[in-house]
Amino acid sequence: MQRLTIHSRLFFTAALGALLFFLTPSVSMAQDPTGAKTGTIKDLGIDTLAATKDTSLNKVIATVNTIGNADGHNRIATNIMWTLLAGFLVMFMQAGFALVETGFTQKKNVAHTMGMNFLVYALGMFGFWICGFAFMFGGGLNAATLGGAPGVIPNEYSVHMFGHDFKLLGTVGFFLNSKVYDVGVFTLFLFQMVFMDTTATIPTGSMAERWSFKSFLIFGLFISMFVYPIYGNWVWGGGWLSTLGTEFHLGHGHVDFAGSSVVHMVGGMAALAGAIVIGPRIGKYGPNGQVNTIPGHNIPMAILGTFILAFGWFGFNPGSTLAGQDYRISVVAVNTMMAGTAGTLAALVYMYAKGQKPDPGMLCNGLLAGLVAITAPCAFVNSIGSVIIGGVAGILVILVYNFVDRKLKIDDPVGAFAVHGANGAWGVLSLGLFADGSYGDGWNGVAGPVKGLFYGDASQFMAQLIGTLTCAIFVFTVM
Repeated sequence: MQRLTIHSRLFFTAALGALLFFLTPSVSMAQDPTGAKTGTIKDLGIDTLAATKDTSLNKVIATVNTIGNADGHNRIATNIMWTLLAGFLVMFMQAGFALVETGFTQKKNVAHTMGMNFLVYALGMFGFWICGFAFMFGGGLNAATLGGAPGVIPNEYSVHMFGHDFKLLGTVGFFLNSKVYDVGVFTLFLFQMVFMDTTATIPTGSMAERWSFKSFLIFGLFISMFVYPIYGNWVWGGGWLSTLGTEFHLGHGHVDFAGSSVVHMVGGMAALAGAIVIGPRIGKYGPNGQVNTIPGHNIPMAILGTFILAFGWFGFNPGSTLAGQDYRISVVAVNTMMAGTAGTLAALVYMYAKGQKPDPGMLCNGLLAGLVAITAPCAFVNSIGSVIIGGVAGILVILVYNFVDRKLKIDDPVGAFAVHGANGAWGVLSLGLFADGSYGDGWNGVAGPVKGLFYGDASQFMAQLIGTLTCAIFVFTVM
């Protein structure tokens, strides 16, 4: 007992020392926690004008430099404000998820379902703060649109195989420590944290009404600290999927503008794995193989939650520009709206064509499926492409839900896999088909705009396919 106590004290001391090391600010910080060095004339694409021997000319030069620095500061300030506001919208989507999942489940489990949707916010944020953000963005913390984080030194762990570098994991930014104490990095953290929490929330719907709170707590930390950040690094943090273009000449690498794969497919695959492992609710499937419907207790609640999610999506997709001065925001917003409505109407037409009455729950899923699908290609397609993508999603969600529920006998109360998993995959694949070459010049370090198969670049579709298969295999296996 005494030996155990000594070991416990040593462990506690070491853990406390490590925590203090990460949390204690350094004496001299090269970062910019006040924003004083963020946003200069260089953010306009020009350098500071040098003084000359002409005193009169120097006054003009000084004035130009002052105006240029102010303009550069305002440019970055606008981007930071836009990104933060978009992040606040995405955070409000937590309320939408809570209402949708609770409305689609039984009245007796309201407290449990609502409790999970509430607590996953705190759990996910804490896990992402500890190491998730570092794993995901530790190799790419210097977002140019957010000021470039002057003084912050990123680092990415990579391995060299077959003559190519495969970047796997960020190694900087644990606990948001003093080495990344910077206004741009903190802006990026907030925006990416609420994205992560969307992923963590999705499986709470597929396993609703039948998993313990303790198991949920472990899941919340595991997905926010490891699963989501690792795949997210491969796509958004400079990892190997994003370099398929520069390393293997496959388009612009795996492209996902706002998270059809990184956010929704990761969440959807985790939801499917969890639903399989945990098994169906009591009474869902009869002894003779019959499928019994367990109706949701509050459809108005679910519909209200769907509208909240659709509203929050205007932060999700347009906000992913990380730049309030990117005029493509308008195209992204309209494409997002059109795909969601197309998904709703396609689901309605399909149900009528099958001789069914319109199911409000499935109409909600049609809207959400369209939004999930357009999340990856929203910046790269025109409105016609967005309607086609959303329309396919609205039908696909019904087909996949019925297949999973009736054929595979997997109980997914809210259709989380059908909405997020299947349509997350469709979204990134559709980018490889419908990207029209009007946006994305230089994306992932590849010159020229992003084009899909229908616009002349078959290699982009191949990159999208590789990223989709990687997500399905990696997430399903580890979850």
